[in-house]
Order: sequence, then structure tokens, then C-alpha cells
Amino acid sequence: MEIKEIQDLIKFVAKSGVSEVSIERDDFKITIKTGKEQTVINTTLPAPQAALPPVQPAPAPEAPKPSAGKEDKAEATEQNLVTIKSPMIGTFYRSSSPDNPPFVNVGDEIRSGQVLCIIEAMKLFNEIESEVAGRIVKILAEDASPVEYDQPLFLVEPL
Repeated sequence: MEIKEIQDLIKFVAKSGVSEVSIERDDFKITIKTGKEQTVINTTLPAPQAALPPVQPAPAPEAPKPSAGKEDKAEATEQNLVTIKSPMIGTFYRSSSPDNPPFVNVGDEIRSGQVLCIIEAMKLFNEIESEVAGRIVKILAEDASPVEYDQPLFLVEPL
């Protein structure tokens, strides 16, 4: 294979959207990789003048299935409950230290501005305050567990 053919092949691979192409012949083997992660095509060509097969783009990934969090949201809507969500990614703590009691428990009445939990993010402990007054119906996160942004933490029945 000549240098011009290799250059044309590199241009073809870059334009096609594939991430890797490997070609083996009797006297050499060539693999071309791009920074993209889509499709891998391994080709063995029997003759030096054989044409490359057409490149097919990878099918689009399927949409993720709804998670259990959606069920909690539906349940909250049905019962006219308010969902208090995590404003950040971090570790959820129900109390300020392992020796202290939790800030709130199921059945507790809370007021607007009351601290409900702490979320540790990058060694900073952030107090999460209630935006509504009401009664804690359900605590949706486990103590000392990781939480994601916008993850439901508490279900509150407004007063």
C-alpha cells in the first residue's frame, strides 16, 4: 500500500465517523484510530487493490428506562406531597455527626428554613433547609449514601 492510499484511507476514516479501522494484508497490517468512540471495523483484504467495504454508522443508543425515582414523584403528586430534592451532588447525612440524633424523622413537623440534612461535597458540609412547612412523610435517601443533583430526599405533606 502506498503512502497516498494510506492518507486517503485516514481521510475516509475521519469523515466516516468510525473510531477504528484495521486492515491486514499478506505483507502488512494497518490500524487507524480516531478519538471518537462509535464503531470498530476490522477488515482483512485478500488482494492489494480490493475496495474498502461501505462504512455503516453505529445505531443510536436506546433511551434509558425510567427509574424508581419517577414512581416516587408520581406518588408525591397523587398525595399532594412536596418533594425536597438535593441541590447538589455529594454524600447525604441525616445528622451533623454520628453521635448526634438525626435532624428530622418520619412524622416530624418542620418549618420553612429548618435544617433537614447535610450534604458533603468536596469536603464542605452544606446544610439543606426546608423550603416548606409541613410533616415529613418519607425519607428517600439512606444516611451516609451518595446522592445526585435533583435526587428526591424527602416527601413532605404541606401544612
